[in-house]
Amino acid sequence: MLIVEDLHKSFVTAQGALPVLRGVDLRLAAGESLALTGESGSGKSTLLHLIAGLDYPDGGRVLVDGEVLHARREAGLAQWRRTGIGLVFQQYNLIGSLDVAANLDFQARLAGRHDAAWTGHLAERLGLAALLSRYPEQLSGGQQQRVAIGRALASRPGLVLADEPTGSLDEASSDVVLDLLLALVRDAGSSLLMVTHSARMAARLSRRVTLHLGRVSGDERGAIPADADGNAGGDAGTGSNVSASSNDAPMATVRK
Repeated sequence: MLIVEDLHKSFVTAQGALPVLRGVDLRLAAGESLALTGESGSGKSTLLHLIAGLDYPDGGRVLVDGEVLHARREAGLAQWRRTGIGLVFQQYNLIGSLDVAANLDFQARLAGRHDAAWTGHLAERLGLAALLSRYPEQLSGGQQQRVAIGRALASRPGLVLADEPTGSLDEASSDVVLDLLLALVRDAGSSLLMVTHSARMAARLSRRVTLHLGRVSGDERGAIPADADGNAGGDAGTGSNVSASSNDAPMATVRK
C-alpha cells in the first residue's frame, strides 16, 4: 500500500518560499485506480514527482509497504524508479533513436524483468504489433502514447504514475488510450495514480481526490462503482478485450 502522510513541499522563488503542498494525506490500495484532480498550481505534479522519488519533501512522509521512501539514499530511489513504478507522461518521452520494440523493452530491461511473452502481449493489446520496427517520429500522437503505456507496464510495476496521459490527444484518441491503460494496469496487477484536468476521465477511475491550494479538498468514489476486487466495474466493461488498431484517429504489496 502507498501512504502519503502530511506531505509538505515549497519552492524558492525571487519573492521567497512558495508553498505548493501544505500537508497532503493520501492512501492508495493495491489494484486501485485513483484520479488526482485540481486546478493548475494545486500541487498535483509535485505530488507525483515526490511519490516517484524524483524530489524530496520538506516535511511528511511517503511510505511504500511501511518503508519510508525518502529514507533511501539516491541509489535506492533510483532502484525504486527502475523497479517499483511505471511512469506515463503527457509528452510521451520516447527515445527517438530506438524503434517501438526497443522502447517497449527499455524499462523492463533496466529493471531486470524483461519478459518477451508479456511484452508481446502488450504490443498486441496496444495495437503495436505491426509497428515494432517504426521509430517514434513515424507514429501518431495516440500511437506514441500507447508505446509509452506499454513501456511503463513492461516491468509489471506495482504502481503506475500517469501525468495527464491523454492531455495531448483528441477526445476519441483519449478514450482509446484510457481504455487501454485501465485494462492493462489490471492485467499487470498494478495500482494507478493518474493526474488529470478532465472530470470525464477522472470519473472512469475507481476513486477521485481533489487538491486545492496544496491540500486535499475532496476524496470520493468514481462515478463507476468498484467491484469486489477493488477494480472499477465500468473499466471491466472495456476490460481485457480492449484493443487498439494500429492507426489512430489523430497497495497491499508494491513491487520494488
